[in-house]
Amino acid sequence: MLVAAVQFLSSDIKRIPTLDKEIPVYLFPQDQFDNLEKHTQWGIDVLEKYIKFVKERTEIELSYAKQLRNLSKKYQPKKNSKEEEEYRYTSTRAFLATLNEMNDYAGQHEVISENMTSLITGELTRYVQELKQERKSHFHDGRKAQQHIETCWKQLEASKRRFERDCKEADRAQQYFEKMDADINVTKADVEKARQQAQLRHQMAEDSKAEYSSTLQKFNSEQHDHYYTHIPNIFQKIQEMEERRIVRIGESMKTFAEVDRQVIPIIGKCLDEITKAAESIDHKNDSQLVIEAFKSGFEPPGDIDFEDFTQPMKRTVSESSLSNSRGDGKSEPKFGGKSKGKLWPFIKKNKSPKQQKEPLSHRFNEFMTSKPKIHCFRSLKRGLSLKLGAGPEDFSNLPPEQRRKKLQQKVDELNKDIQKEMDQRDALTKMKDVYIKNPQMGDAASVDHRLAELGQNIEKLRLEVQKFEGWLAEVEGRLPMRTEQARRQSGLYEAQNTSAVNSCAQDRESPDGSYTEEQSQETEMKVPATDFDDEFDDEEPLPTIGTCKALYTFEGQNEGTISVAEGEMLYVIEEDKGDGWTRIRRNEDEEGYVPTSYVEVYLDKNAKGAMTYI
Repeated sequence: MLVAAVQFLSSDIKRIPTLDKEIPVYLFPQDQFDNLEKHTQWGIDVLEKYIKFVKERTEIELSYAKQLRNLSKKYQPKKNSKEEEEYRYTSTRAFLATLNEMNDYAGQHEVISENMTSLITGELTRYVQELKQERKSHFHDGRKAQQHIETCWKQLEASKRRFERDCKEADRAQQYFEKMDADINVTKADVEKARQQAQLRHQMAEDSKAEYSSTLQKFNSEQHDHYYTHIPNIFQKIQEMEERRIVRIGESMKTFAEVDRQVIPIIGKCLDEITKAAESIDHKNDSQLVIEAFKSGFEPPGDIDFEDFTQPMKRTVSESSLSNSRGDGKSEPKFGGKSKGKLWPFIKKNKSPKQQKEPLSHRFNEFMTSKPKIHCFRSLKRGLSLKLGAGPEDFSNLPPEQRRKKLQQKVDELNKDIQKEMDQRDALTKMKDVYIKNPQMGDAASVDHRLAELGQNIEKLRLEVQKFEGWLAEVEGRLPMRTEQARRQSGLYEAQNTSAVNSCAQDRESPDGSYTEEQSQETEMKVPATDFDDEFDDEEPLPTIGTCKALYTFEGQNEGTISVAEGEMLYVIEEDKGDGWTRIRRNEDEEGYVPTSYVEVYLDKNAKGAMTYI
């Protein structure tokens, strides 16, 4: 198109006869520059439209990724909630894997957005600015060349008009001289004057002719350079600029597709992991987990004996019935703990969780021979608490197997708390030794109160452990079948506290196999709860509250301390509480205490602070 324009411009010349030569009249290419200016501006508009399209695509990708992440977060299990227990099943674990993979899937869409922004939007935006500057420069050169040739044309026209005027003046002066020379009445002086004037006009005409000829030659040279050198060069540059724009937008479209193609393998891996998680679902395993979770540990009941009501009113109850015998002194096998009142699941249960059902004849006989009994308020309170959802401390409201699991879990938690308390006591003991050896680091007496408090807490926790181990031994002794693991866990306590457990069980059981209305003082012993017991509920690592720089090298040889090198940067997870020690962390597995005077601490202003034990 541009070459055709050049050819059109070079052939767009008309020649008209003037005097003895042909003077060219040019149609200047202003209209062609206007057309090219409109076309190049349209090309820039197309490029900016494509940039806007890519920007909106990146915004869509970011919004989609954000929605996917929010969706994945919404269905993630909450910490320390019942949902975490549900994720032991293979189906729920597969769902959790799907949520995690969807999070990675969203990350790939964020990668698409970032790459498109950097490789397409950013690059094309800079290129558009350069293109506008280049376009402006080319059209400025074209207009400058047009103005120059127009100026040369005006100079040529002025020279031609001046030559024409001088020629007419010379012709009139010659005619006037001839007229004066032919007139006999004119003096010789007037004739001479007319002759000189005619010669002057002729000389001026010759000068104008020479000037016009020179101007014409100069213009012809300028117009040749203009239409065969300057304008074609400008048009060629504009054409090259336009072609580069077209190539650049094509390359951007290729990049647009390539950015998507690069993440396809990773997205495929995410989908493969989701498929793998779905294939890992084991329905047999999930069913077995349900069985283990809700296994009661009850033994099937024996056959119910026939009761002959033709005999006298006072009769005994069969040993094989569900209730215990009162007449012959024999007792049914005990199911363990406070769960005596629970019957086989398919038999209708008593309304009272502590009383077992007895034959009507026995109840009638008892009514005739004894005074009415008033139930203990303690039993009434316990039953009310069960209805309200607050279970007893010894989990006696649960079936034997479930009760054993809960008690074992409680014992493990208490042992962990005891271990934490002992670790703190050991750390404080070492700190006290350091203070004794180096008094300038702190007062050794300042930790005595804390050591005494830790000792009391450990003693209270041990009493709690003994209490729960007693209940656990009681349950395990009453279960018909015990696993080896349960025997190993409770064997030590059974060897040491058999007599105490037996006495406890006897105090809590009446001769007829039901619970007495007053329980043993040992089982009712309550240890006052302290705020200190709740400090270790959260097993998560302490958050960082700042950073620190080691001023000196410290060799952490004692337990609970950590070695640092001079100039090393570390994270602060617990600041000095007046004991001269700061708790720091190097990485996820290395943390400990260092002397506060050995480090320079930089606490974060927005940090909420770490949970401290000192």
